[in-house]
Amino acid sequence: MDKTSKKAFLTGASSGIGQALAPELAARGYDLVLAARRSDSLEQVKQAIAARHPQRKVEVLALDVTRYAETQAAVNEAARRLGGLDLVIANAGIGSTGLVGSGHFDDDRAVIETNVTGAMATVDAAVALFRAQNRGQIVVISSVAAMRGLPTSASYSASKAAIAVYADAVRAELYGTPVRVTTLYPGFIDTPINQKLKSRPFLIGVEQGARLVADLIERRVQSSTVPVYPWNIVGRLVRVLPTAMLARAARKAKPL
Repeated sequence: MDKTSKKAFLTGASSGIGQALAPELAARGYDLVLAARRSDSLEQVKQAIAARHPQRKVEVLALDVTRYAETQAAVNEAARRLGGLDLVIANAGIGSTGLVGSGHFDDDRAVIETNVTGAMATVDAAVALFRAQNRGQIVVISSVAAMRGLPTSASYSASKAAIAVYADAVRAELYGTPVRVTTLYPGFIDTPINQKLKSRPFLIGVEQGARLVADLIERRVQSSTVPVYPWNIVGRLVRVLPTAMLARAARKAKPL
């Protein structure tokens, strides 16, 4: 292992943005601990990285972020395996679609437990570690869905808004320290979480999305949409979009 390598812990690494981001980070000199529920998929990601970047160290952890104590322990285990961490990315997330009141509350609850509380457990442990190290960067993966409650995606929108606001508070608590907090708001990136949607405006491929995410992480930005344009403009417009326009979309939707 290269002694000058950077070291990162990434949740949700078995699919979607996380699966594409792992090899992108490896290409940029990161040794990695990858975590997700599906250990078989993690092993495939690990093997793919080993084939392209044999100099990198890659470890995997089977982890369900809703097992909160295990999630917090996983951050410290990642630091132990790599000899410290420079970067923790709270990326694990799931989605749920359907109209509120149509009988899928259990799915909505799972979204909150994963996207909010699971991410909070990851961040909380990272803050403790990085305070002790007196350095590090925490990245929270939110979504442009955080910018307005979207019909048929109420719980997902709420979860991404909640974790973004949580990250705001953490950033303020760490202000003036060497610990950086970055919040990213991806738009439509071609991943399984959105592939069933009828409309995916400004869609980009997952490899391009991973490159953009990695660029923003390395720039240590405070917050940004992904890609920056057009979502930095669209996001502002969505916030002031008349409710009647959103209601039309809701009327077209059928309870799932």
